[in-house]
Amino acid sequence: MPVATVDETATHEVAITEETIEAFAALSGDGNPIHLDDEYAAETMFGGRVAHGVLSAAVVSGALARLSGDIVYLSQDLSFENPVFPGETVEATVRVTDDLGGDRLAVETTATVPARGERVLSGEATVLSVPHGDGD
Repeated sequence: MPVATVDETATHEVAITEETIEAFAALSGDGNPIHLDDEYAAETMFGGRVAHGVLSAAVVSGALARLSGDIVYLSQDLSFENPVFPGETVEATVRVTDDLGGDRLAVETTATVPARGERVLSGEATVLSVPHGDGD
């Protein structure tokens, strides 16, 4: 399989359910009540439970995995822009913007909640892209 190239894009989407949020909290150890407690979260600036921001970032990881070749996530700069609520779907889109040399690529990353038409995060990642199975 060829490696990812400049202007290549990929997407991935995940339905964010209450169960998804609870499983992520258990896995990550982040038990912040804004994610898990309806009564507590209702009194916050969000007016209800919200998903962990890093859960939306994980959807970006899924999109990166859909680029050509084997992708190794090296770094990520992110801005969390809007919350994600239980019952919403997050769609991540990644676009390779630059060949940095040495199999490294710069990738623009965004995630949206399409039903709201709102971006929930944006940033730039650096990935390593090598042909599938390279190094065997």
